[in-house]
Amino acid sequence: MEFMREIDFTVSEKDDGAVIRDYLKAFGVSSALLTKLRQTENGITVNGAFARTIDKIKAGDTLRIKIENRGHMPEPKAMEVEICYEDEDIIVLNKPPLMPVHESRNHIGDTLSNFVAFHLDEDTAFRAVYRLDRDTSGLVLVAKHALAASKLAGRIDKDYYALVGGIITENGTVDLPIARCGESIIKRCVSENGERAVTHYEVLSVHDGCTLIKCRLETGRTHQIRVHMSHIGHPLVGDSLYGGDCTVLDRQALHCKDIYFTHPVTNESMHIFCEYPQDIKRIMK
Repeated sequence: MEFMREIDFTVSEKDDGAVIRDYLKAFGVSSALLTKLRQTENGITVNGAFARTIDKIKAGDTLRIKIENRGHMPEPKAMEVEICYEDEDIIVLNKPPLMPVHESRNHIGDTLSNFVAFHLDEDTAFRAVYRLDRDTSGLVLVAKHALAASKLAGRIDKDYYALVGGIITENGTVDLPIARCGESIIKRCVSENGERAVTHYEVLSVHDGCTLIKCRLETGRTHQIRVHMSHIGHPLVGDSLYGGDCTVLDRQALHCKDIYFTHPVTNESMHIFCEYPQDIKRIMK
């Protein structure tokens, strides 16, 4: 089944006389998407009639764009994944721990992309706006078309919750650069030769020798929370790569619980949240 999204705009007085190209670009339509709209049959219409990007619109007009999102999805697979929010433009899923977002050589048919292919049942592209590590659980936002993906990229605030070893009593900020660790293609470390990385953390509660913290990132470096917390002596519970205690958990205790963003079509302020996964809940009890 082919994906098709039609979006209507009612032209306001302030946009009276605007050129369609400029009006759509101001909304966030990219040059690449404008080209696709021009190539789509009736990709742009005004009051139901074909329109060109160089045409002008007037107050009260109904401008419609028709987005076709052709692409390749991996093999659909039915799996247990919670859908926290969905509309015509986006879907937000609560990724279970130990599930990759994308397929790779070692993971075929067991990823979030396979579930989305099954759920949407459309001939479209898989557009995860950001990734979570395989072991990290929590919210992943998937855009259903190119306009949503481009407007949301880099514009989503995320709150991560982590269980770290030891007792932390005060909130803090770690502002230390992160780089690859030696020749490893996976491991990262704090290094003066690295890229700037800033992690703000807030202490929430203490649970049997570990501390639950909420983290907000200013930067998005690979393994940032894991590296920073390990560097200050509080590695994440279950994080074998960075020295965490793995006796009670077999993956790093990191969960993306809250996301905040502006909806790419309605411009509504959005806050989506989910519960903690069972393995973290068990430790918190």
